[in-house]
Amino acid sequence: MLLAAHPAAAATLTRITGFGTNPTNLNMYLYVPDRVAARPALLVLVHYCSGSASGIFNGNGHDYVTAADRYGYIIVVPEATRSGSCFDVSTPAALRRDGGSDSTGIMAMVNYTRQRYNVDPGRIVVSGFSSGAMMTNVLAAEYPDVFSAASAFSGVPAGCFATNDGSLWNSQCSGGQITKTAQQWGDQARAMYPGYTGRYPRMQLWHGTTDTTLHYNNFGEEIKQWTNLNGLSQTPAFTDHPQSSWTRTRYGNTGTQATVEGISISGVGHQLPMSGQLAYAISFLGLDAPSTSPSATPTVTPTVTPTVTPSTTPTSGGGSGAIKGVASGRCVDVPGATQTDGTQVQLWDCNGQTNQTWSSTSASEIRVYGNKCLDAGGTGNGAKIQIYSCHGGTNQKWRVNSDGSITGVQSGLCIDASGAATANGTKLQLYSCHGGTNQKWTWSR
Repeated sequence: MLLAAHPAAAATLTRITGFGTNPTNLNMYLYVPDRVAARPALLVLVHYCSGSASGIFNGNGHDYVTAADRYGYIIVVPEATRSGSCFDVSTPAALRRDGGSDSTGIMAMVNYTRQRYNVDPGRIVVSGFSSGAMMTNVLAAEYPDVFSAASAFSGVPAGCFATNDGSLWNSQCSGGQITKTAQQWGDQARAMYPGYTGRYPRMQLWHGTTDTTLHYNNFGEEIKQWTNLNGLSQTPAFTDHPQSSWTRTRYGNTGTQATVEGISISGVGHQLPMSGQLAYAISFLGLDAPSTSPSATPTVTPTVTPTVTPSTTPTSGGGSGAIKGVASGRCVDVPGATQTDGTQVQLWDCNGQTNQTWSSTSASEIRVYGNKCLDAGGTGNGAKIQIYSCHGGTNQKWRVNSDGSITGVQSGLCIDASGAATANGTKLQLYSCHGGTNQKWTWSR
Protein backbone atom coordinates (compact mmCIF):
# COMPACT_ATOMS: atom_id res chain seq x y z
CA MET A 1 0.00 0.00 0.00
CA LEU A 2 1.05 3.57 -0.70
CA LEU A 3 0.04 6.07 1.92
CA ALA A 4 -2.02 8.98 0.67
CA ALA A 5 -0.72 12.45 1.38
CA HIS A 6 -3.47 13.35 3.82
CA PRO A 7 -2.54 11.60 7.08
CA ALA A 8 -5.87 12.25 8.75
CA ALA A 9 -7.54 9.77 6.40
CA ALA A 10 -7.24 6.02 6.70
CA ALA A 11 -7.87 5.42 2.98
CA THR A 12 -4.78 4.55 0.94
CA LEU A 13 -3.79 3.98 -2.65
CA THR A 14 -3.81 0.19 -2.91
CA ARG A 15 -2.31 -2.06 -5.55
CA ILE A 16 -4.74 -4.58 -7.04
CA THR A 17 -3.54 -7.78 -8.70
CA GLY A 18 -5.50 -10.30 -10.73
CA PHE A 19 -7.95 -7.68 -11.97
CA GLY A 20 -8.49 -9.28 -15.37
CA THR A 21 -7.11 -9.17 -18.90
CA ASN A 22 -3.75 -7.38 -18.75
CA PRO A 23 -1.82 -7.99 -22.00
CA THR A 24 0.89 -5.37 -21.35
CA ASN A 25 1.54 -6.03 -17.67
CA LEU A 26 0.18 -2.76 -16.31
CA ASN A 27 -0.12 -2.22 -12.59
CA MET A 28 -3.50 -1.28 -11.15
CA TYR A 29 -3.91 0.98 -8.15
CA LEU A 30 -7.23 1.81 -6.54
CA TYR A 31 -8.24 4.62 -4.20
CA VAL A 32 -11.49 4.22 -2.30
CA PRO A 33 -12.12 7.10 0.11
CA ASP A 34 -13.26 6.42 3.67
CA ARG A 35 -16.72 7.70 2.86
CA VAL A 36 -17.87 6.43 -0.51
CA ALA A 37 -21.00 7.87 -2.09
CA ALA A 38 -23.96 5.50 -2.35
CA ARG A 39 -23.58 5.65 -6.13
CA PRO A 40 -20.00 6.86 -6.64
CA ALA A 41 -18.48 8.29 -9.77
CA LEU A 42 -15.34 6.58 -11.08
CA LEU A 43 -12.27 8.53 -12.25
CA VAL A 44 -9.52 6.85 -14.27
CA LEU A 45 -6.39 8.97 -13.65
CA VAL A 46 -3.55 8.33 -16.13
CA HIS A 47 0.05 9.42 -15.48
CA TYR A 48 2.69 11.00 -17.73
CA CYS A 49 5.83 9.41 -19.24
CA SER A 50 8.41 8.57 -16.54
CA GLY A 51 5.55 8.81 -14.04
CA SER A 52 3.95 6.36 -11.66
CA ALA A 53 0.70 5.80 -9.84
CA SER A 54 2.08 7.19 -6.59
CA GLY A 55 3.71 10.09 -8.42
CA ILE A 56 0.49 11.40 -9.94
CA PHE A 57 -1.58 10.47 -6.87
CA ASN A 58 0.63 12.39 -4.44
CA GLY A 59 1.86 15.00 -6.93
CA ASN A 60 0.13 17.12 -9.57
CA GLY A 61 -2.98 14.95 -9.55
CA HIS A 62 -3.57 15.19 -5.82
CA ASP A 63 -6.42 17.71 -6.05
CA TYR A 64 -8.42 14.85 -7.58
CA VAL A 65 -7.70 12.84 -4.41
CA THR A 66 -8.83 15.53 -1.96
CA ALA A 67 -11.97 15.98 -4.05
CA ALA A 68 -12.60 12.22 -3.88
CA ASP A 69 -12.47 12.46 -0.09
CA ARG A 70 -15.03 15.25 -0.25
CA TYR A 71 -17.41 13.88 -2.89
CA GLY A 72 -17.00 10.13 -2.35
CA TYR A 73 -15.88 9.02 -5.80
CA ILE A 74 -13.41 6.21 -6.57
CA ILE A 75 -10.12 6.59 -8.46
CA VAL A 76 -8.43 3.95 -10.62
CA VAL A 77 -4.75 4.74 -11.34
CA PRO A 78 -3.12 2.59 -14.06
CA GLU A 79 0.67 2.37 -14.04
CA ALA A 80 2.83 1.63 -17.08
CA THR A 81 5.69 -0.79 -16.35
CA ARG A 82 7.62 -0.66 -19.63
CA SER A 83 10.90 1.27 -19.89
CA GLY A 84 10.16 5.00 -19.82
CA SER A 85 6.74 4.39 -18.24
CA CYS A 86 4.85 5.80 -21.24
CA PHE A 87 1.46 4.43 -22.25
CA ASP A 88 1.00 2.81 -25.64
CA VAL A 89 -1.14 5.09 -27.81
CA SER A 90 0.75 4.19 -30.99
CA THR A 91 0.59 0.53 -32.02
CA PRO A 92 -2.29 -0.94 -34.03
CA ALA A 93 -3.29 -2.99 -30.96
CA ALA A 94 -3.49 0.18 -28.87
CA LEU A 95 -5.70 1.99 -31.35
CA ARG A 96 -8.46 -0.60 -31.56
CA ARG A 97 -11.16 -1.31 -29.02
CA ASP A 98 -10.21 -4.45 -27.07
CA GLY A 99 -7.09 -4.62 -29.25
CA GLY A 100 -4.81 -6.15 -26.64
CA SER A 101 -2.60 -3.28 -25.51
CA ASP A 102 -2.68 -0.78 -22.62
CA SER A 103 -6.25 0.41 -23.20
CA THR A 104 -7.47 -3.19 -22.89
CA GLY A 105 -5.80 -3.55 -19.50
CA ILE A 106 -7.16 -0.21 -18.29
CA MET A 107 -10.69 -1.26 -19.21
CA ALA A 108 -10.20 -4.47 -17.21
CA MET A 109 -9.43 -2.22 -14.22
CA VAL A 110 -12.63 -0.28 -14.84
CA ASN A 111 -14.66 -3.47 -15.06
CA TYR A 112 -13.04 -4.86 -11.92
CA THR A 113 -14.03 -1.75 -10.00
CA ARG A 114 -17.57 -1.70 -11.38
CA GLN A 115 -18.07 -5.31 -10.30
CA ARG A 116 -17.11 -4.54 -6.71
CA TYR A 117 -18.58 -1.10 -6.12
CA ASN A 118 -21.94 0.45 -6.87
CA VAL A 119 -20.41 2.75 -9.52
CA ASP A 120 -22.70 5.22 -11.26
CA PRO A 121 -22.51 4.11 -14.93
CA GLY A 122 -23.35 7.63 -16.06
CA ARG A 123 -20.30 9.11 -14.32
CA ILE A 124 -17.31 7.05 -15.40
CA VAL A 125 -14.72 9.62 -16.50
CA VAL A 126 -11.04 9.76 -17.44
CA SER A 127 -8.30 12.35 -17.08
CA GLY A 128 -4.58 12.30 -17.80
CA PHE A 129 -1.48 14.38 -18.24
CA SER A 130 0.89 14.25 -21.26
CA SER A 131 1.16 10.51 -22.12
CA GLY A 132 -1.89 10.11 -19.88
CA ALA A 133 -3.67 12.84 -21.84
CA MET A 134 -2.96 10.97 -25.06
CA MET A 135 -4.39 7.84 -23.45
CA THR A 136 -7.40 9.89 -22.27
CA ASN A 137 -8.16 10.75 -25.91
CA VAL A 138 -7.72 7.10 -26.96
CA LEU A 139 -9.91 5.68 -24.19
CA ALA A 140 -12.69 8.18 -24.91
CA ALA A 141 -12.56 7.27 -28.61
CA GLU A 142 -12.43 3.49 -28.10
CA TYR A 143 -14.95 3.27 -25.25
CA PRO A 144 -17.46 6.08 -25.84
CA ASP A 145 -20.18 3.86 -24.41
CA VAL A 146 -18.34 3.69 -21.07
CA PHE A 147 -16.93 7.18 -20.47
CA SER A 148 -19.27 10.13 -20.11
CA ALA A 149 -16.57 12.82 -20.04
CA ALA A 150 -12.80 13.29 -20.25
CA SER A 151 -10.22 15.94 -19.41
CA ALA A 152 -6.83 15.86 -21.17
CA PHE A 153 -3.89 18.06 -20.15
CA SER A 154 -1.26 18.50 -22.91
CA GLY A 155 -2.28 15.67 -25.21
CA VAL A 156 -2.80 14.92 -28.90
CA PRO A 157 -5.81 13.70 -30.91
CA ALA A 158 -6.71 10.04 -30.70
CA GLY A 159 -4.68 8.23 -33.34
CA CYS A 160 -2.20 11.04 -33.96
CA PHE A 161 0.65 9.03 -32.39
CA ALA A 162 0.01 5.98 -34.58
CA THR A 163 3.09 4.02 -35.70
CA ASN A 164 3.62 0.79 -37.60
CA ASP A 165 7.21 -0.02 -36.64
CA GLY A 166 6.70 -0.92 -32.99
CA SER A 167 7.86 2.48 -31.78
CA LEU A 168 5.76 4.31 -29.20
CA TRP A 169 6.94 7.76 -30.33
CA ASN A 170 5.70 9.68 -33.37
CA SER A 171 7.92 12.72 -33.95
CA GLN A 172 5.64 14.24 -36.57
CA CYS A 173 2.72 14.25 -34.17
CA SER A 174 4.75 15.43 -31.18
CA GLY A 175 6.11 18.26 -33.33
CA GLY A 176 2.66 19.40 -34.36
CA GLN A 177 3.23 18.54 -38.01
CA ILE A 178 0.14 16.35 -38.51
CA THR A 179 -2.84 18.39 -39.65
CA LYS A 180 -6.16 16.91 -40.75
CA THR A 181 -9.70 18.07 -41.31
CA ALA A 182 -12.21 17.69 -38.52
CA GLN A 183 -13.92 14.93 -40.51
CA GLN A 184 -10.64 13.06 -40.98
CA TRP A 185 -9.85 13.23 -37.27
CA GLY A 186 -13.37 12.14 -36.43
CA ASP A 187 -13.18 9.23 -38.84
CA GLN A 188 -9.84 8.14 -37.37
CA ALA A 189 -11.43 7.98 -33.92
CA ARG A 190 -14.55 6.23 -35.20
CA ALA A 191 -12.36 3.57 -36.81
CA MET A 192 -11.20 2.58 -33.32
CA TYR A 193 -14.73 1.31 -32.58
CA PRO A 194 -16.19 0.28 -35.96
CA GLY A 195 -19.95 0.25 -36.26
CA TYR A 196 -20.58 2.41 -33.20
CA THR A 197 -23.23 5.07 -33.83
CA GLY A 198 -23.92 6.36 -30.33
CA ARG A 199 -22.78 9.53 -28.65
CA TYR A 200 -19.20 10.39 -27.71
CA PRO A 201 -18.00 11.72 -24.36
CA ARG A 202 -17.82 15.38 -23.48
CA MET A 203 -14.20 16.48 -23.79
CA GLN A 204 -12.14 19.13 -22.00
CA LEU A 205 -8.73 19.94 -23.52
CA TRP A 206 -5.87 21.92 -21.95
CA HIS A 207 -2.62 23.05 -23.58
CA GLY A 208 0.19 25.55 -23.05
CA THR A 209 0.99 27.78 -26.03
CA THR A 210 4.77 27.30 -25.74
CA ASP A 211 4.68 23.50 -25.35
CA THR A 212 7.51 21.98 -27.37
CA THR A 213 7.22 18.41 -26.06
CA LEU A 214 3.75 17.93 -27.53
CA HIS A 215 3.42 20.98 -29.77
CA TYR A 216 0.59 23.44 -29.21
CA ASN A 217 -0.72 22.74 -32.73
CA ASN A 218 -2.10 19.48 -31.33
CA PHE A 219 -4.56 21.47 -29.22
CA GLY A 220 -6.39 22.75 -32.29
CA GLU A 221 -6.33 19.31 -33.88
CA GLU A 222 -7.92 17.80 -30.74
CA ILE A 223 -10.68 20.40 -30.88
CA LYS A 224 -11.33 19.48 -34.51
CA GLN A 225 -11.63 15.81 -33.58
CA TRP A 226 -13.96 16.16 -30.62
CA THR A 227 -16.25 18.76 -32.16
CA ASN A 228 -16.63 16.44 -35.14
CA LEU A 229 -17.32 13.39 -32.98
CA ASN A 230 -19.99 15.36 -31.14
CA GLY A 231 -21.52 16.79 -34.32
CA LEU A 232 -20.54 20.38 -33.56
CA SER A 233 -19.21 23.36 -35.45
CA GLN A 234 -15.59 24.32 -34.86
CA THR A 235 -16.76 27.88 -34.22
CA PRO A 236 -16.90 28.47 -30.47
CA ALA A 237 -20.32 29.15 -28.99
CA PHE A 238 -18.66 30.90 -26.04
CA THR A 239 -15.25 32.42 -25.29
CA ASP A 240 -13.91 33.89 -22.05
CA HIS A 241 -10.77 34.32 -19.93
CA PRO A 242 -11.14 32.73 -16.47
CA GLN A 243 -7.60 33.96 -15.75
CA SER A 244 -5.61 36.63 -17.61
CA SER A 245 -3.40 34.08 -19.40
CA TRP A 246 -6.22 31.65 -20.18
CA THR A 247 -8.48 31.57 -23.22
CA ARG A 248 -11.42 29.23 -22.82
CA THR A 249 -13.65 28.26 -25.73
CA ARG A 250 -16.80 26.18 -25.49
CA TYR A 251 -18.65 24.28 -28.20
CA GLY A 252 -22.21 22.99 -28.04
CA ASN A 253 -23.56 23.52 -24.56
CA THR A 254 -21.92 26.64 -23.11
CA GLY A 255 -22.22 25.85 -19.40
CA THR A 256 -19.72 24.38 -16.95
CA GLN A 257 -20.21 20.98 -18.57
CA ALA A 258 -19.87 22.07 -22.18
CA THR A 259 -19.88 19.38 -24.85
CA VAL A 260 -16.33 20.34 -25.83
CA GLU A 261 -14.18 22.84 -23.95
CA GLY A 262 -10.66 24.04 -24.75
CA ILE A 263 -8.43 26.01 -22.38
CA SER A 264 -5.29 27.54 -23.86
CA ILE A 265 -2.66 28.80 -21.39
CA SER A 266 -0.50 31.60 -22.83
CA GLY A 267 3.26 31.48 -22.28
CA VAL A 268 3.24 28.06 -20.61
CA GLY A 269 5.04 24.96 -21.83
CA HIS A 270 4.67 21.25 -21.09
CA GLN A 271 3.91 21.65 -17.40
CA LEU A 272 0.18 21.15 -16.99
CA PRO A 273 -1.80 20.85 -14.83
CA MET A 274 -0.84 23.89 -12.78
CA SER A 275 -2.22 24.99 -9.44
CA GLY A 276 -5.98 25.47 -9.45
CA GLN A 277 -6.62 23.89 -12.83
CA LEU A 278 -7.93 20.56 -11.59
CA ALA A 279 -10.80 22.36 -9.85
CA TYR A 280 -12.10 23.30 -13.31
CA ALA A 281 -11.65 19.71 -14.49
CA ILE A 282 -13.49 18.34 -11.45
CA SER A 283 -16.52 20.50 -12.23
CA PHE A 284 -16.39 19.73 -15.95
CA LEU A 285 -16.24 15.99 -15.28
CA GLY A 286 -19.17 16.22 -12.87
CA LEU A 287 -17.16 14.75 -10.00
CA ASP A 288 -18.52 17.41 -7.65
CA ALA A 289 -22.13 16.57 -8.42
CA PRO A 290 -24.50 14.05 -6.83
CA SER A 291 -25.24 10.74 -8.49
CA THR A 292 -27.09 10.82 -11.80
CA SER A 293 -28.35 7.25 -11.38
CA PRO A 294 -30.82 5.76 -8.93
CA SER A 295 -29.21 4.43 -5.75
CA ALA A 296 -30.38 1.32 -3.94
CA THR A 297 -33.22 3.35 -2.44
CA PRO A 298 -34.12 5.86 -5.12
CA THR A 299 -36.46 8.75 -4.55
CA VAL A 300 -39.63 7.81 -6.36
CA THR A 301 -41.49 10.47 -8.30
CA PRO A 302 -45.25 9.86 -8.56
CA THR A 303 -46.19 8.54 -11.95
CA VAL A 304 -49.22 9.94 -13.72
CA THR A 305 -51.75 7.24 -14.59
CA PRO A 306 -51.90 7.16 -18.37
CA THR A 307 -55.14 8.24 -19.95
CA VAL A 308 -56.43 8.66 -23.47
CA THR A 309 -55.93 12.36 -24.09
CA PRO A 310 -57.25 14.47 -26.95
CA SER A 311 -54.40 15.65 -29.14
CA THR A 312 -55.27 19.28 -28.40
CA THR A 313 -54.66 18.89 -24.65
CA PRO A 314 -51.10 17.99 -23.74
CA THR A 315 -50.70 15.71 -20.75
CA SER A 316 -48.17 16.50 -18.04
CA GLY A 317 -46.21 13.78 -16.34
CA GLY A 318 -45.95 11.45 -19.33
CA GLY A 319 -47.50 8.01 -19.28
CA SER A 320 -47.40 4.97 -21.51
CA GLY A 321 -48.23 4.71 -25.17
CA ALA A 322 -47.67 6.86 -28.22
CA ILE A 323 -46.09 10.32 -28.09
CA LYS A 324 -47.76 12.44 -30.75
CA GLY A 325 -46.57 15.78 -32.12
CA VAL A 326 -49.15 18.54 -31.74
CA ALA A 327 -48.03 20.26 -34.95
CA SER A 328 -47.73 17.13 -37.08
CA GLY A 329 -50.22 14.69 -35.61
CA ARG A 330 -47.52 12.06 -36.17
CA CYS A 331 -45.89 9.82 -33.58
CA VAL A 332 -42.36 9.59 -32.19
CA ASP A 333 -41.01 6.54 -34.02
CA VAL A 334 -37.84 4.42 -34.03
CA PRO A 335 -37.00 3.94 -37.74
CA GLY A 336 -37.34 0.39 -38.95
CA ALA A 337 -38.19 -0.80 -35.42
CA THR A 338 -34.45 -1.17 -34.88
CA GLN A 339 -32.98 -1.55 -31.40
CA THR A 340 -29.53 -0.28 -32.40
CA ASP A 341 -28.00 2.20 -29.94
CA GLY A 342 -27.62 5.66 -31.45
CA THR A 343 -30.59 5.46 -33.84
CA GLN A 344 -32.14 8.92 -34.17
CA VAL A 345 -35.91 8.96 -33.66
CA GLN A 346 -38.30 10.55 -36.12
CA LEU A 347 -41.90 11.51 -36.79
CA TRP A 348 -44.03 8.88 -38.55
CA ASP A 349 -47.67 8.04 -39.10
CA CYS A 350 -49.02 6.53 -35.87
CA ASN A 351 -49.36 2.76 -36.16
CA GLY A 352 -49.54 1.43 -32.58
CA GLN A 353 -46.43 -0.74 -32.99
CA THR A 354 -43.81 -1.36 -30.31
CA ASN A 355 -41.37 1.08 -31.92
CA GLN A 356 -43.90 3.83 -31.18
CA THR A 357 -44.85 2.69 -27.67
CA TRP A 358 -43.10 4.70 -24.95
CA SER A 359 -43.35 4.70 -21.16
CA SER A 360 -42.20 7.32 -18.66
CA THR A 361 -40.62 5.91 -15.51
CA SER A 362 -40.20 7.08 -11.93
CA ALA A 363 -36.52 7.63 -12.78
CA SER A 364 -37.55 10.33 -15.34
CA GLU A 365 -36.66 8.06 -18.27
CA ILE A 366 -38.73 7.62 -21.43
CA ARG A 367 -38.33 3.99 -22.51
CA VAL A 368 -39.12 1.98 -25.62
CA TYR A 369 -38.91 -1.84 -25.96
CA GLY A 370 -38.54 -1.91 -22.16
CA ASN A 371 -34.74 -1.52 -22.13
CA LYS A 372 -33.92 1.37 -24.49
CA CYS A 373 -34.07 4.96 -23.33
CA LEU A 374 -34.75 8.18 -25.14
CA ASP A 375 -31.29 9.73 -25.10
CA ALA A 376 -29.82 13.11 -25.99
CA GLY A 377 -26.74 12.69 -28.19
CA GLY A 378 -25.34 16.03 -27.01
CA THR A 379 -26.31 19.10 -25.01
CA GLY A 380 -26.52 21.88 -27.62
CA ASN A 381 -29.03 22.99 -30.22
CA GLY A 382 -29.29 20.34 -32.93
CA ALA A 383 -28.13 17.42 -30.80
CA LYS A 384 -29.94 14.33 -31.99
CA ILE A 385 -32.61 12.56 -29.96
CA GLN A 386 -31.85 8.85 -30.17
CA ILE A 387 -32.43 5.54 -28.47
CA TYR A 388 -29.70 4.09 -26.30
CA SER A 389 -29.32 1.34 -23.71
CA CYS A 390 -30.51 2.77 -20.40
CA HIS A 391 -27.62 3.75 -18.10
CA GLY A 392 -29.11 6.37 -15.78
CA GLY A 393 -27.17 9.36 -17.13
CA THR A 394 -28.72 12.83 -17.04
CA ASN A 395 -28.86 12.86 -20.84
CA GLN A 396 -31.53 10.14 -20.45
CA LYS A 397 -33.63 12.11 -17.94
CA TRP A 398 -36.62 14.13 -19.13
CA ARG A 399 -39.20 16.50 -17.69
CA VAL A 400 -42.67 16.13 -19.20
CA ASN A 401 -44.14 19.59 -18.70
CA SER A 402 -47.73 20.73 -18.31
CA ASP A 403 -47.55 22.77 -21.53
CA GLY A 404 -46.78 19.63 -23.55
CA SER A 405 -43.08 20.29 -23.96
CA ILE A 406 -40.44 17.71 -22.95
CA THR A 407 -37.14 19.10 -21.68
CA GLY A 408 -33.82 17.36 -21.11
CA VAL A 409 -32.65 17.41 -17.49
CA GLN A 410 -29.00 17.70 -18.57
CA SER A 411 -29.40 20.39 -21.23
CA GLY A 412 -32.61 22.25 -20.32
CA LEU A 413 -33.48 22.17 -24.04
CA CYS A 414 -36.71 20.91 -25.60
CA ILE A 415 -37.42 17.92 -27.82
CA ASP A 416 -38.04 19.56 -31.18
CA ALA A 417 -39.16 18.43 -34.64
CA SER A 418 -36.30 19.65 -36.84
CA GLY A 419 -37.09 22.71 -38.92
CA ALA A 420 -40.67 22.71 -37.60
CA ALA A 421 -41.32 20.06 -40.26
CA THR A 422 -44.31 17.75 -40.01
CA ALA A 423 -43.62 15.11 -42.69
CA ASN A 424 -42.84 11.45 -42.17
CA GLY A 425 -39.15 11.02 -41.47
CA THR A 426 -38.66 14.38 -39.74
CA LYS A 427 -35.81 13.92 -37.26
CA LEU A 428 -36.11 14.93 -33.62
CA GLN A 429 -33.46 17.04 -31.94
CA LEU A 430 -32.73 19.18 -28.90
CA TYR A 431 -33.44 22.88 -29.33
CA SER A 432 -33.90 25.97 -27.20
CA CYS A 433 -37.48 26.00 -25.90
CA HIS A 434 -39.60 28.58 -27.74
CA GLY A 435 -43.18 27.39 -27.22
CA GLY A 436 -43.82 26.38 -30.82
CA THR A 437 -46.17 23.51 -31.60
CA ASN A 438 -43.25 21.52 -33.04
CA GLN A 439 -42.06 21.29 -29.42
CA LYS A 440 -45.43 20.19 -28.00
CA TRP A 441 -46.36 16.55 -27.47
CA THR A 442 -49.30 14.49 -26.22
CA TRP A 443 -49.37 11.01 -24.73
CA SER A 444 -52.05 8.45 -25.49
CA ARG A 445 -52.60 4.72 -25.39
